Amino acid sequence: MNILMVLTSHDQLGDTGNKTGFWLEEFAAPYYAFKDAGVNITLASPKGGQPPIDPSSDAEGAQTADTERFKQDAAAQQHLATTNTLAQVDAKDFDAVFYPGGHGPLWDLAESQDSRALIEAFSQQDKPVAAVCHAPAVFRHTKKADGKPLVSNHRVTGFSNSEEEAVGLTQVVPFLLEDMLKENGGSYERAEDWQSFVVEDGFLITGQNPASSTATAEALIKKLT
Repeated sequence: MNILMVLTSHDQLGDTGNKTGFWLEEFAAPYYAFKDAGVNITLASPKGGQPPIDPSSDAEGAQTADTERFKQDAAAQQHLATTNTLAQVDAKDFDAVFYPGGHGPLWDLAESQDSRALIEAFSQQDKPVAAVCHAPAVFRHTKKADGKPLVSNHRVTGFSNSEEEAVGLTQVVPFLLEDMLKENGGSYERAEDWQSFVVEDGFLITGQNPASSTATAEALIKKLT
């Protein structure tokens, strides 16, 4: 089983002067869920090489068993430091794709033509596309074969407006994820803030927030097996 994980290359949190990137736990938890299930994992990002880790996700209070495992895993750290360039990967080489979140994807992966083409290729091949927390931003411009938004008439979830408000970034992000999914015709669903919640509809698997990262990965594994 071959799964592609696509991470952001964007490290600027709007005009705040602060750094962002991918959320460490949303990478580490799925990475080890896949690894422990015997999956072959390929990592990619728009620029290739080391993707930026959101400093907030590397803070002491944000650590989990999976992030601690990653910090002790030199092979995984080297794997992350040498991601493939997104333009070089081909959907036909993989059984599924998984997008970890963090705020970075709102800026680069949401607008990436390479990511858009990749997701559309996966959907046309009826292969699963999974995204957690802010990563459903990757569906901003993706289309079905008939030209309609890819998420239209699909049940989806992602980081909620109230969660964005809770972290104080409503006025910083380029768009609100919940609003975008609704505007694209998605049937947006959610649980209470910060509770694990995963929605599976056809080839799409989406998780609401960091608490959903393991469950989103497990849903993807179950779908493939």
